[in-house]
Amino acid sequence: MDRIRSIRDGHRDRGQVALEYIGFLPFLLLVGLGGIQLGWTAYVTQQAETAARTAARVEARYPGEGEAAGRASIRPSLGTAASTVVHVAPLPDTVTATVTITINSVVPGIASRPVTRIVVMPNEDPR
Repeated sequence: MDRIRSIRDGHRDRGQVALEYIGFLPFLLLVGLGGIQLGWTAYVTQQAETAARTAARVEARYPGEGEAAGRASIRPSLGTAASTVVHVAPLPDTVTATVTITINSVVPGIASRPVTRIVVMPNEDPR
């Protein structure tokens, strides 16, 4: 009779929640890493946009200095020569700056990919 009472009270279910949590943990970690990857992608994209804007603005005012200014505006760990390309093309009326930064993956199995931002500004020194 005591055995039936202990089964009805739920004593045989002890540890079930722990097993369910362990089974769900990989999915929870994958979702967490996906959120971190999304934030990292947004941050690197913002860095590329800022660098392109800075390079174009500086090149428009001070010819020949835009590329260095664009590189200087990128976070040092992102601005390595292998993963970052800054190109400035001055024309008589406009200055076009193109910045490409590689987004490294946090999630296993997802390859790194580049993000490119292009900014065009009027040339203040059309020489």
